[in-house]
Amino acid sequence: MSTHERTVGEPLRLFGFRTFWVANTVGFFGMSITTLAVDVLVIQGLHASEVEVGVVRAAQFAPYLLIGLVAGALVDRWRRRPTLVITNLAQGFLLLLLPLLWWLDALTVWVVAGVLLIAGSFAVFAAAAEQSFLPDLVPRNSLVMANARLGQSMTVAQAAGPPLAGALMAWLNVTSALVLGGLTRVATAVLVNRIPDEEPAPEVRPRLTLGSDIVSGLKFIYRHPTLAPLALSTHIWFLANSIAMTILGLFVLRELGLTAAGYGLVLAAAGVGGFLGALCAPWVGRRLREGNAIIVGRLLCTTAWLAMSLTPELGATGTLMFVCSAQLLYGFAMGLEDPNEMGYWQAVTPREMLGRVNATRRSANRSTAVVGALLGGLVAAVLGFRGTLIVVTAVFTIASLVAALSPLRGARA
Repeated sequence: MSTHERTVGEPLRLFGFRTFWVANTVGFFGMSITTLAVDVLVIQGLHASEVEVGVVRAAQFAPYLLIGLVAGALVDRWRRRPTLVITNLAQGFLLLLLPLLWWLDALTVWVVAGVLLIAGSFAVFAAAAEQSFLPDLVPRNSLVMANARLGQSMTVAQAAGPPLAGALMAWLNVTSALVLGGLTRVATAVLVNRIPDEEPAPEVRPRLTLGSDIVSGLKFIYRHPTLAPLALSTHIWFLANSIAMTILGLFVLRELGLTAAGYGLVLAAAGVGGFLGALCAPWVGRRLREGNAIIVGRLLCTTAWLAMSLTPELGATGTLMFVCSAQLLYGFAMGLEDPNEMGYWQAVTPREMLGRVNATRRSANRSTAVVGALLGGLVAAVLGFRGTLIVVTAVFTIASLVAALSPLRGARA
């Protein structure tokens, strides 16, 4: 009986998924540690301007714009497990270059952007393979639960990783956190390699060109009655989120005057909220249907960033508590939404198109994130951080309305 025909209550009972989950959990910890370390390195270590911070963030997403569609078409022709092993190893070694260059006194903002651009290119292939691999490991009726389990471990990592990175940087230096982040990518590759090789061979069918594969993926998404509005709403959401996350570190570290440890707690609060949201996600998806769960998550996200724009001056401790509360809600919204959204995409999309569809969607999302990162730095330089957060709230509102006023409302996988 195929994976898609079995009924599995708890996906962690499956060895293949359990190993995949552990590998991803290690990777999530590395990502959360690296995110904080890069922000502190660029903002405090290299004294980057608002625009330079935007450029560094844009460099992480630019590969999706440059090669995302091609990556998806290629991943549909490759085995997913070896792709994940190779791309995670490459990312790990590239991230380890940053502390080496720092120790050699050869690190600049532009070098950081260049290294992240190359690492991001491997991440594009990893992302396409990862989301396409999951439906081979669990039955389709367990996809929301499997994504929730991944979401829970991701949010635990988001909660624990930044304080760990902050403590490590305070004890040693910023490069120690970068080393740890790079090593976790290598560990992820080793763990993925332990997953039993039961992956079906790529479908043998007539192939014309990469272009024809890319076009078929685009047509499937943007002609679909529910996936098309979901994709459009998500593109807008990524624009808002990229602007927000580009200026978050600047807002917290410079305008609010919090320390790197305080910034770590802010990021950790989002992780705690995400964990709680991911715990609720399967239940909410069953009760409200996946489409409605996605819409509720987006409305909560909008509320969280409105609160951020209204952050009062309450002293260091009071301000930190307020910002952490807003980020707790933001994390909860993402934790609630993401498993339902990912499960819906994976259930609706035919297996043979998963690589193209996932890469197309992520490429469009990350392309808007490139625009958002650049806009975030520029708008902050003109309107200030609070004015930029008002813009963020308005864009999140548009994303929520696009989803709420479409056939996605009430949709079920």
